[in-house]
Amino acid sequence: MDREFRGDQDHHNWMSDAVPGGYALQQRPGETVFALLLLAASLFLLYSAFGISGFEALSAPGSVPMATTFVMVVSAAYIVYRTLPQPVVKTESIRRHILPTVVVLFFGFLIAFGILLKPLGFLPTAALFLVIAIKVLSRRSWIFSFSVGLGSLLVVWLLFRIVFTVLLPSGIVPEAEFIQLFRELFAGVLA
Repeated sequence: MDREFRGDQDHHNWMSDAVPGGYALQQRPGETVFALLLLAASLFLLYSAFGISGFEALSAPGSVPMATTFVMVVSAAYIVYRTLPQPVVKTESIRRHILPTVVVLFFGFLIAFGILLKPLGFLPTAALFLVIAIKVLSRRSWIFSFSVGLGSLLVVWLLFRIVFTVLLPSGIVPEAEFIQLFRELFAGVLA
């Protein structure tokens, strides 16, 4: 590998892989599987778009989604065609360079967030996620993690629930009672 493409020998300069450069005429580990998954997803979306109204006319409701997903299928097929014959880079591994432990861990965190959101509600689930995520990423004390996590959650909750009135899953927290309490407090202050 030419060091001019990526920076250091390990290639991680913490920039996106979308920047120009990379491996000429080689593929990274897992690239073929990812390209095939892209093609399969694009074909599924094209099939779904066709189900909207079929191909009746250019002005039919499904024509734009079908055109868009057709471009996705052609693009994904081209990516597969270009990727398959290329040899895999020998200096990288999926475990270390493509899906390091922190990426897999946060994938699990997001799945847990989605599972816990309905039974626990937004506030406890987001608090748990933010505190643990900040602890893992910052490697600082639990006091710091709780302070930043809960402070961030308070700002997000006030902004979305109070200012923008977005309904968030309430779960085990009596959120409506808190909002009513805030309204009564502010009504007494403003009166």
